[in-house]
Amino acid sequence: MAVLQLEEITMEFGGLRALDLVDIKVEEQQIYGIIGPNGAGKTTLFNIITGIYLPTGGRVVFKDCLLNKMHPWDVARQGIGRTFQNIRLFNKLSILDNVRLGSHGVSKSGFFGSMMGLPCSCRAERIIMEKAQHPLEQLGTGSEKLE
Repeated sequence: MAVLQLEEITMEFGGLRALDLVDIKVEEQQIYGIIGPNGAGKTTLFNIITGIYLPTGGRVVFKDCLLNKMHPWDVARQGIGRTFQNIRLFNKLSILDNVRLGSHGVSKSGFFGSMMGLPCSCRAERIIMEKAQHPLEQLGTGSEKLE
């Protein structure tokens, strides 16, 4: 079963058609790559999937949820995110803290709950820590600073 499905995705910028009827099905537990020369529409495709661009035509469906009209932050809450080629890390933070930062955008904990140390915020922070530590422990890293 496809967890991410792009159906007839079209994107036009003025008179330029960057994507023309793109169909992709991403199956669960599989890794896919998008390759092509500069200007082929790879970044445009990722911007559509993540909600940065609204496609001119077609549908983006993730786990039976239509993403087309969602804001990027709502798409992120569904579990879809992206990184960029020129990743900017915080040099004064540990590797673990840099990984943890990526989870705060989708955390159920709000700003005030965190500031007040509410139990739900503490619980959310504990979950973030566990999820960040696990892959770093597998790699044998985490506490080192990036400086």
